[in-house]
Amino acid sequence: MAADAPPLRCLVTGATGYVGGRLVPELLAAGHGVRCLARTPGKLRDHPWAGEVETVGGDVTDEAAVRAAMKGIDVAYYLVHALGTGPGFEETDRRAARIFGQQAREAGVRRIVYLGGLAPRAVPERELSPHLRSRAEVGRILLASGVPTAVLRAAVIIGSGSASFEMLRYLTERLPVMVTPRWVRTRTQPVAIRDVLRLLVACARLPDDVNRTFDIGGPDIVTYRDMMRRYAAVAGLPNRLILSVPVLTPRLSSLWVGLVTPVPGATARPLVESLRHEVVCAEHDIDRWVPPPPEGLLGLDEAVRLALQRVRDGDVATRWSSASAPRAPSDPLPTDPTWTGGSRYTDDRQATVDASPEALWRVVEGIGGETGWYSSPLAWSLRGWLDTLVGGVGLRRGRRDAVRLRAGDCLDFWRVEEIEPGRLLRLRAEMRLPGRAWLEMAVDRDPQGRTVYRQHALFCPHGLAGHAYWWSVAPFHAMVFGGMTRNIVTAAEMDPD
Repeated sequence: MAADAPPLRCLVTGATGYVGGRLVPELLAAGHGVRCLARTPGKLRDHPWAGEVETVGGDVTDEAAVRAAMKGIDVAYYLVHALGTGPGFEETDRRAARIFGQQAREAGVRRIVYLGGLAPRAVPERELSPHLRSRAEVGRILLASGVPTAVLRAAVIIGSGSASFEMLRYLTERLPVMVTPRWVRTRTQPVAIRDVLRLLVACARLPDDVNRTFDIGGPDIVTYRDMMRRYAAVAGLPNRLILSVPVLTPRLSSLWVGLVTPVPGATARPLVESLRHEVVCAEHDIDRWVPPPPEGLLGLDEAVRLALQRVRDGDVATRWSSASAPRAPSDPLPTDPTWTGGSRYTDDRQATVDASPEALWRVVEGIGGETGWYSSPLAWSLRGWLDTLVGGVGLRRGRRDAVRLRAGDCLDFWRVEEIEPGRLLRLRAEMRLPGRAWLEMAVDRDPQGRTVYRQHALFCPHGLAGHAYWWSVAPFHAMVFGGMTRNIVTAAEMDPD
């Protein structure tokens, strides 16, 4: 492909997600213009590349939004899926893919690039997991859209922050002896996120007559058991004893993964189901148009080493949890939640702080993750475990960065909905609740110029269960929210500034 070819105008869907958030800067580095279609554009504003892209609001199921986003586009990247939005996610995926393909064709888009899942060729599609079956169907819809389409099909993606890597990392590090499901003996072909991004960028330049799927994978074909043992070796851990048993179903396996790792059961299940069958590349035809780099594809050990290094350096650009949780509310702090009958419960606290606003903000922005929540660790841990047991995200998602937050970041079982550096941090709850909840922390000054910490918790109950929930936990608010206020103030006053 010609190195001096003119730059392209690229549309990226899923830019708030793991792969999309990493693809955007790669496209910019290649000289292309980028437009992002995002349901909540504000989540992109704190990315280092935000000022270099055009962002439009909309959802892939919104025909008008997709039509507007496609105007003037050469290459459209489809990096979204509806998994986890409910029993009808396959229909949602189907409808979104049709809209995307149709609007791309009508806009004169030259190419669609889609990242799907590598499915076993010897297994009838009806026997595949709903996740893989839907990914395959989306690929077929896009290939039939009338727009030349490249469908890249990958198995396990290894990179800092990927769900597959996080699952591998936590299982291996936390369990020196494992009784595992039989899928740990299934062969798979992992691929480094670096090679996935390289191929995604290069596919923008494929000839117009290329309209097909490509299997993509790294140089290693391994079982999941091999992956855990090789991870342990790279991480400097003792050799793991791994015993497999045939009785753990995908559902039980996903619950087991959800208890041991930060990946909740709902997210782990499609990963587990995709490992039930052997997923190995049947062809490497992409090499004809996009040759491997001179040094070759990144092997499993090196991919793990690089991912670990980024985790230890706190340099994780995006995580699997970057994308919003399914059905999460998008409207900040509703003032008229009519769907609740107008009910709102609040807990408001404030305190004067004998410290600078900068010192107080450092404490606020550093909350969560390894630092904790400045109140009863037992109460927070118990709430996290309860959330995990009912299929929620729990507390183990932690933080993407130990010091800095940006809009859209997950923070344990919260998500950063709004951040105004030095002044305001607003979190939206993503734990399982009979309603919707927010927690807002603000740094202010009073008329005398003293630093003031303000804390505002809001709960909008859903039905009788929501009201019952609030009153059942209200007696603990003095300990949880009151203790949080006191300890944040104390931590700020102890800051050497």
